[in-house]
Amino acid sequence: MSSNPPGAGSPPPTGSSTVRHRSSKSLAGAQLADLLARNWWVLLLRGLLAVTFGVLAVLLTKSSLAVLVWPFGTYIFVDGVLGTGIVIGESTGRAHWWVLLFRGLTGVGVGLLTLLAPPRSLQAFFWYIAIWTIATGVLEIMTAYYLRRKLGGEWLFVIGGILSVVFAVLLFGLLVLGARALVMSRVIAAYALFFGVLFAILAFRARTAPVR
Repeated sequence: MSSNPPGAGSPPPTGSSTVRHRSSKSLAGAQLADLLARNWWVLLLRGLLAVTFGVLAVLLTKSSLAVLVWPFGTYIFVDGVLGTGIVIGESTGRAHWWVLLFRGLTGVGVGLLTLLAPPRSLQAFFWYIAIWTIATGVLEIMTAYYLRRKLGGEWLFVIGGILSVVFAVLLFGLLVLGARALVMSRVIAAYALFFGVLFAILAFRARTAPVR
């Protein structure tokens, strides 16, 4: 006569589904961190691209809209292509990768809009920039949330996200106050330089990160 082992046929312990859900989220976060670690050079390239755009904006002496439109459109488009390229070709663990994909596609979309349909007014141009920076800020913060304690540089994403949102608000404020285009170009330059340095630091953190 055989007897069932203790607990056989009984329902799983309370909270087991929650544990599995947390484990799944942790695995997805680790996969996202691994993706960024393997593509650290893309992060570095995006940082260098931002710094290049920032330096160009600093060197501008004309208070003309046209001198910023094409460099901005090109920068945003290439940055979006690089961001999207990280995800393209990956076949597993896409749970949280949509944040990277959506950020990249946002850059591609805004970049193409700027290049193919150049804004006819200063206000429209800064709408383009504000849309991109707000979307970037929110998605950077979400990326940091999914990566928590997995990459070691999540705080850089948080800083970048908050910076992007603050920058967008600042642009709207300057626009309402009627600031000159040259002043706004300097603000854009400062943002691009800081953001580029931040991404460069993040790239080196990702390169040496002990992904867990």
